[in-house]
Amino acid sequence: MQTALPAFFLVLFIGLFSSTLLKKLHLPWVAALILGGIAIGPHGLGFFESDSTIEFISDLGLIFLMFMAGLEVKLSSFKESAPSLFLLSLVNGLIPFVAGLAIAYYYGYSFTTLLLLGTVFISSSVAVVIPTLEANDLFDLKIGRAVTTTSIIQDVLSLILLSVLLQDIKPVSNLPPYFFYPLLLAIVVGLRLLLPKLQAFVADLTAGDDPFQDQLRSVFLVLLGTVILFEVLGLHPIVGGFFAGVVLSETIDDEVLKAKIRALSYGFFIPTFFVYVGTQTDVSLLFEVNSSLPLILLIVFGSILSKFLSGWLGAWLVGFNPSEGAFFGASSIPQLSTTLAVAHTARSVGLMDDKLITALVVLSMVSTLVGPALMVYFRDAEFLSLRREDSGRFVKGLRSLLRRDA
Repeated sequence: MQTALPAFFLVLFIGLFSSTLLKKLHLPWVAALILGGIAIGPHGLGFFESDSTIEFISDLGLIFLMFMAGLEVKLSSFKESAPSLFLLSLVNGLIPFVAGLAIAYYYGYSFTTLLLLGTVFISSSVAVVIPTLEANDLFDLKIGRAVTTTSIIQDVLSLILLSVLLQDIKPVSNLPPYFFYPLLLAIVVGLRLLLPKLQAFVADLTAGDDPFQDQLRSVFLVLLGTVILFEVLGLHPIVGGFFAGVVLSETIDDEVLKAKIRALSYGFFIPTFFVYVGTQTDVSLLFEVNSSLPLILLIVFGSILSKFLSGWLGAWLVGFNPSEGAFFGASSIPQLSTTLAVAHTARSVGLMDDKLITALVVLSMVSTLVGPALMVYFRDAEFLSLRREDSGRFVKGLRSLLRRDA
């Protein structure tokens, strides 16, 4: 404990200090925390030395990150979705997946690593996209609903692929795949029906003088119980965290409870994970011009370009205009939760080298900066085009009225 406390204090201090300082430079919160971790880590000033306690809290932070991403998902949105949005999701996921495979294949990585990088390129970031839509009053518009739904589909698909890959790499269950996955699907459907009732039952059972604290504990109890169950089934904890968030998103409707969950998650656990990721990132690879830097740049620009172009193409195929297509392409660029989860997991099982892991960390920081900025830019362009279209209709209508009066 004596060795863990100073390291943990340093992580909390850097989490608070770096986000406050770099916010003035208009850097994203995630990038600020990761850069703070890089500064104190062994590849920076060397102040930080990890131990099992910090790693455990970091693992909890990753679970809470996926849980909060899942809470942003509303399953009811799928009921309102046209089949065209699934086509849009397919196009917007397939092209980046192939791009990720091609990059990993070009650099001679194993088949499993190819699939992992392709999975990363499929993923989006619900936790980044939805707040950007809400901040710009786009969440309830048609384009906003399309962006939200497709982001959810891509995140869920990437997590399913990740769980299948991890099960094949380090199988926990001895059941054959043709029996294991149907059984898993049946359990997931059962949990979808049971978890909200279980959370409500635990909240009622433990209700006391401070019901919000009891509800908060009941939510976290259900979350960790789901994660443990998924681990027993042979799936990674991040899948359990995301699934628990998705299921409980329909039942947690109290704003005070939501605020407490968000405050504890983003105020404590999740910043610890981001800072820890920074401490494990070898930024010296960015200066290896002949070996590491080309790979890092190719992954960053390959992901951003493939996501943007596939998003634009998919939106065009299902009937959105070019401005909406550009906005949609920009919304698919941010990559955060799944990308960092893959990097963290791949490091633990030895599936990616430091070059790839550093590239994924850089990709997360750059994409969470570029994506929202482009969304705002193309939002303005879209609204301007709408205003021009409306003014054109007004002029045509006025001319027609004058001719009729004449």
